[in-house]
Amino acid sequence: MKQGVEINKHGKPSFFKRVMAFVLHPKMHSIQLTLLISLLLVTFYNNAFWSEILKIAADSQQNRFFLVSIFLLLAAFFNLCLSLVSFKYILKPSVILILFVATFAAYFMKTYGIMIDRSMVTNVLAIDMGDAFELLNVKMLYYLVVLGVIPSFLVLRSEIRYKPFVRELFMVSGAVLTSMVVVVVVLVLFYKDYISLGNNYNYVRHLINPVGSIYEVASYIKRTVTGGKVVVRPIGEDARMAKTWQERGKKNLVILVVGEAARARNFSLNGYDRKTNPFLEKEDILNFTNTYSCGTVSSTSVPCMFSHFGRESFSDSKADRHEGLLDVLSHAGVQVLWRENNSGCRGVCQRVETEDMAGLQVADFCASGECQDMILLQGLQKYINQTGNDTFIVLHQKGSYGPEYYRRSPPGFKTFVPECTTNQLQECRAEELVNAYDNTILYTDYFLAQVIDLLKKNSDQFNVAMLYLSDYGESLGEKNIYLHGLPYIIAPDEQKHIPFIVWFADSFLKGNHIDKSCLQKKVDEKLSHDNLFPSVLGLMGVKTVMYNKERDIFAGCRQ
Repeated sequence: MKQGVEINKHGKPSFFKRVMAFVLHPKMHSIQLTLLISLLLVTFYNNAFWSEILKIAADSQQNRFFLVSIFLLLAAFFNLCLSLVSFKYILKPSVILILFVATFAAYFMKTYGIMIDRSMVTNVLAIDMGDAFELLNVKMLYYLVVLGVIPSFLVLRSEIRYKPFVRELFMVSGAVLTSMVVVVVVLVLFYKDYISLGNNYNYVRHLINPVGSIYEVASYIKRTVTGGKVVVRPIGEDARMAKTWQERGKKNLVILVVGEAARARNFSLNGYDRKTNPFLEKEDILNFTNTYSCGTVSSTSVPCMFSHFGRESFSDSKADRHEGLLDVLSHAGVQVLWRENNSGCRGVCQRVETEDMAGLQVADFCASGECQDMILLQGLQKYINQTGNDTFIVLHQKGSYGPEYYRRSPPGFKTFVPECTTNQLQECRAEELVNAYDNTILYTDYFLAQVIDLLKKNSDQFNVAMLYLSDYGESLGEKNIYLHGLPYIIAPDEQKHIPFIVWFADSFLKGNHIDKSCLQKKVDEKLSHDNLFPSVLGLMGVKTVMYNKERDIFAGCRQ
């Protein structure tokens, strides 16, 4: 009897001992490991994909054989890819890396109902550490241990048996060829079904884990490494203040508040049954009720709303290589300031004066570990006192950024209770989640009213106005979808329909010859981020070839 091994009456180790020995110290050929990992990926790391596929199959009445074919297709495809790296010294590191990428992708897709596409990867890689820590929770740790750490430990412990090089190469080639045959046969047998799936539900490719994540991250790295030095092309260098503008007596002072994750649906100004806008309701505002965002993540929406391209023509590379609205205003002689209380301006403020207000850590506004949005007004009057030019100020809110909505509103604005006080949103009752979110809207309402009060105090010196619109909306569990970031074509209305509010002082309307009653008739027209660029140029009186009168909201009401 060998020490440490239990022998049964036939002289062999018991079945249990053999299983435990394999689990604790697996011994297998590289082909067996790649096949095993492929099956694990399809079965346990693609819950979000299978959930969506089952819904599609039920809606389109697909037969079960097609679902089996998808399983075989994915397993064969994963096995094909893993077989290409199944050589000594690179197999284990590659498998472990894939397992961890798949683990994090599986968690976020299943937990928040998001998809891993280009804009989402760009947004994640640009996130700051404070926002990243908000996403940490026990459920993520569970995923990390069960799907990441334990399988990776077993891979490390496994003894991979390799054949002599030539024979090993022959066997791997056989595995690759077999996988390719399975892929081709499945596609041929179910050709019409896959064509239909691709044409009608093309978005599901973003749910295939970890293919989408690895492809998008690799694509991002390639663009970053091989893109070379980015040369920013100037636009609107001909921009000038109109002569009549220079003679109007008072300079313009316009503040643009860029909201965060605020959806129009939860504004009482838009008919919401909760009083989330008690302060703005007292102001003589224009509420444009039918406005839509350019994207569903900050990395897309923020650059897009300040660009001249419009959503249909916008791309990250175009934004990186062209100046934007703030630059054109600067060319015209407008004094521009960007104040930040979020995770950055996504490149749009690189060439103008910028202040990171969160870094000030003023005790009155930053007691909870992060700064509330009122920090954006700290010392702003002093700045205004020192400017003698037409001035355009952007205030970038933390707004309603999730998942920890409860942190976005200070104690005095906890009107709707009880709140959801965790980042594991599925664990909260729907009412608690909405309460926490609505409190952020209530606080934003107060903040905007304070911006208006500040402008009123400066109305003797300037023609003053405020614009507010959010970068995108937010899902609060409707159809089991949370947060934001779905591809625009399938994103629900909650992630795209945004608030857009404008306030003008009477002197601004008079000095800039704007008919407010005319504008009031336009508040229900469909608008979008595309309208911001030309509308601001029009309001500030900037003349340039970049100005598009057809997209200027206020042009038709300017006398």
